[in-house]
Amino acid sequence: MEVEQWCIRASRRCAEEKRQELISSGLLDRALKPRPEGDAVLLPVTEYLEGAERCSFFAHPREPVLPRHEQIGGIAVMQERDLPGAESLLASRPSLHTILFPESQVEGDFRTRRFEVLAGTPTTKTDYTEYGLSFAIDLEAAYFSARLASERRRILALMSPGEQVLDMFAGVGPFALTLAGQASFVVASDLNPVAVRLMVENIRRNRAVSVLPVLADANRLPALLPWKFDRVIMNFPLHAYRFLPSALRLCRLGGTIYCYALVSREGELLP
Repeated sequence: MEVEQWCIRASRRCAEEKRQELISSGLLDRALKPRPEGDAVLLPVTEYLEGAERCSFFAHPREPVLPRHEQIGGIAVMQERDLPGAESLLASRPSLHTILFPESQVEGDFRTRRFEVLAGTPTTKTDYTEYGLSFAIDLEAAYFSARLASERRRILALMSPGEQVLDMFAGVGPFALTLAGQASFVVASDLNPVAVRLMVENIRRNRAVSVLPVLADANRLPALLPWKFDRVIMNFPLHAYRFLPSALRLCRLGGTIYCYALVSREGELLP
């Protein structure tokens, strides 16, 4: 449908310069498409300007407002149970095969969640790529968050070659495999057998020969491991602080422990 609006006529040679000038001054009507006419281009403006004329324009197609979500490989996890929004999201992203809605928080010692399939293929499994690393993921069987990608890279940038790293709650291995880029040796432990099985597959995929997967309770690690580590990762936000005594026993003098926690106020867990 055409819409009538004020416009400025500019020669084709000067049209882009004039368009940028109108954008800078906030006068270009960006909802409408500029229209060529002979040797000129008609630029729609939001108000009358000297020399302006009235012309008809086609509107730019409106981009659909997509529901809030986290994309992990071919799966989108929505923050609200919105069935029409799920169908719209699936249709707008060719890379997606499934839209999920979490029916529970992360729960239990295995750190799992329950999901409802809102649209697409009924699965919680997908392949995910992060900074060149490939991961097999099952969101219902093992904890994973793509939102921690920048945190993983941040720690990697702080490391020196040859460090030894312990990941006490490794899940499918995203921290362990990322930090293996600098570390000489990484121990990646988890209590969830499905997570460890997926981690073994991810180690194989990425040829991460320096990563040792371990199926164990984190509090048993001091008795199982003979090494001290330069960095200890504790990504278990609900209960990581309970395992700090074990982490301290495994961290070398001068090493660093990364303990992640969900708190209601700053400093809540500090003495």
